[in-house]
Amino acid sequence: MPALPPLVEQRHRQILELARRTGSVAVEELAAELGVTPQTIRRDLTQLAERSMLSRVHGGAVVTSGVDNLDLASRRHVAAEAKAAIGAAAAELVPDGASLFINIGTTTEAMARALTGRRNLLVVTNNLNVVDIFADQPSVQVVVAGGRVRSSDRAVVGGMATDFIRGFKVDFALIGASAIDRDGTLLDFDLDEVRVSQTIIAQARSVILGIDQTKVGRPAPIRIAGLDAIDHLVTDQLSDLALRAACDRAQVAVIETGTD
Repeated sequence: MPALPPLVEQRHRQILELARRTGSVAVEELAAELGVTPQTIRRDLTQLAERSMLSRVHGGAVVTSGVDNLDLASRRHVAAEAKAAIGAAAAELVPDGASLFINIGTTTEAMARALTGRRNLLVVTNNLNVVDIFADQPSVQVVVAGGRVRSSDRAVVGGMATDFIRGFKVDFALIGASAIDRDGTLLDFDLDEVRVSQTIIAQARSVILGIDQTKVGRPAPIRIAGLDAIDHLVTDQLSDLALRAACDRAQVAVIETGTD
């Protein structure tokens, strides 16, 4: 699936935000709200439905079930520009010579790409895509968790991976999440993946969460952690006032890239 133009991605984010507030959206109302034609909105809703982000109904769309995540190819095209900027900003927090975890996700893969060219890093990961990113980086030592490989996204998950990660104590954890609630709860869809993420958080001295604004308020069923487990939140924009207040209460440093 080709990357969407920035204006289309922006409109999709606005549609999703409106849908999550009310549970459903109507074509005519969206066209008036966003200043485009109903035909454009119908095309937008069809594209979002193809990515399992909304379900099409007569005259509009409804929010999909919160029990399944998007496939990897679709996730890579959602907010791709924002994820690249988030990756670059998160990488700035990691000095040369650091040890770090990098977990599963398209945003954490953007962080890994931003770290190429750095010196004397030790990277522990359960993401085989991250291994590929650092394959030609002689100054980055990569250690891969053992265990079951999930074919859909090349994630190493399960008890073996969790036990392996407990053998490390690193400087930084670079993590993502499928969703973040407005109260700051980090959420995901897969229990095995969540257990690995929880272990990564516990075994790091500093935790950097990278998450774009499309994840705010998205429904997902399994709790990873609260904001008290996070040191830095790197995002494109943090426009949700409740989430910003939660970050302030938890003393989480917020970095906004300004990508829209």
